[in-house]
Amino acid sequence: MTRNILISACLALGLLAFGAPARADEYTDTAQLFRDAGESSAFFGNSYGYAIYPTIGKAGLGIGGAHGKGQVYVGGKAVGKTKMTQLSIGWQAGAQGYSLIIFFEDKRAFEEFTSGNFEFGAQASAVAITAGASAGAGTGGSSAGASGGKKDATTAGDYNKGVAPFVIIKGGLMYEAALGGAKFSYKPLK
Repeated sequence: MTRNILISACLALGLLAFGAPARADEYTDTAQLFRDAGESSAFFGNSYGYAIYPTIGKAGLGIGGAHGKGQVYVGGKAVGKTKMTQLSIGWQAGAQGYSLIIFFEDKRAFEEFTSGNFEFGAQASAVAITAGASAGAGTGGSSAGASGGKKDATTAGDYNKGVAPFVIIKGGLMYEAALGGAKFSYKPLK
């Protein structure tokens, strides 16, 4: 019975993540959440650009996957579309939806991301911006604190190899939330 409920939840989340494309204002709304969330707001002013994914769906039961669509920005203007795909094998169970932003420290990091071959290494993780609970694990050993609401969440993060990823959990419960093995594609806007 519990396994059937878990499988149903995974399928529902998968349909949500793989289905409808993000609305234009969804990118603006998601960026505003990250602007309002502690230290991640400072990255908007000191980064070359960023990729933002309003919703990434992740689900797994032994074998798992994640997928989401996003946009890439330089100087506050959209310059391309991006997709994130991840496949994982190992002990994992559950389903989760989250928003992701990846800041690029400089032009080199941006060009590496947009080359079409960008991938996070096996141990990569993002700083989790959560409200009402503490969160650990972050790129470069960073950690995240928490507070009363999404708009006053506190975080700590820094660039590691030219990128700084941050995550806001939207819902669900998933054991295993690393970005390791995530692959990103990029297509410039015409």
